[in-house]
Amino acid sequence: MTIFQAIILGIVQGLTEFIPVSSSGHLVLVPHFLGWKFSPDQAFIFDVLVQWGTLLAVFIYFWKDLTAIVVAVVRGIAKGRPFADPEAKMGWYLVLATIPAVVAGLTCKDFIEHAFANPKMTGVFLLGTAVLLIIAEKIGHRNRTTSQITWKDSLWIGFSQVLALLPGISRSGSTIAGGMTRHLDRPSAARFSFLMSVPVMLGAGILAFKDLAELPAAGEFVLPLFVGFVAALISGYVAIRWLITFLSKHSLLVFAGYCIMLGLTVILTS
Repeated sequence: MTIFQAIILGIVQGLTEFIPVSSSGHLVLVPHFLGWKFSPDQAFIFDVLVQWGTLLAVFIYFWKDLTAIVVAVVRGIAKGRPFADPEAKMGWYLVLATIPAVVAGLTCKDFIEHAFANPKMTGVFLLGTAVLLIIAEKIGHRNRTTSQITWKDSLWIGFSQVLALLPGISRSGSTIAGGMTRHLDRPSAARFSFLMSVPVMLGAGILAFKDLAELPAAGEFVLPLFVGFVAALISGYVAIRWLITFLSKHSLLVFAGYCIMLGLTVILTS
């Protein structure tokens, strides 16, 4: 992987991690359309580790929110009242929402890595993302905010995130759609989606470091990883700011239309 390729893929990762069009799908399709050949193991590790750039973008954008949540959780545990504070309760809801994807990711790792090497399958799953976005717009009442989230909402959104382990199913799209089908308004669903990305991306990145250490010539792969990380950080921060503003006034249907067009293109040309 060259530095130029790492920059392009980092930018793609950062933008599409939060815009609901599937970052994993685009990281499969961009090399496919440009004729870039990477080994499946190398591509998978790059995709996961570069997500740490977008993870840092979440930390920077939501720094006050995350700090308040962590402090409230610690204080709640110390006082023996872990759910008394609304921010502490939000912290536990984020943990609960993470569990389904962690279990599915650990038990289906081999299948997921195989799916990342199949562009046509990615095209099919992009159509799945479009369906999720359309359903969310059609059945969501959009009359609740994050302050009204319950453990049932959190678990439902967590199971929605499991779908995003497949390339072409957008993590932000599936979780925002999950929130909206529980009648959260669009910005609130996006905020919860972005906050719950922290433990998932952190855990996936830690596991991928182990795979990186076992990769042949891993030292030659460090510089492209770092460059991709920086590109993903910058573009990810821009994407978060833009999408939250966009969703306050616009629907998800434009992204559903994009996923349909891209998915059909991939299926017909692969």
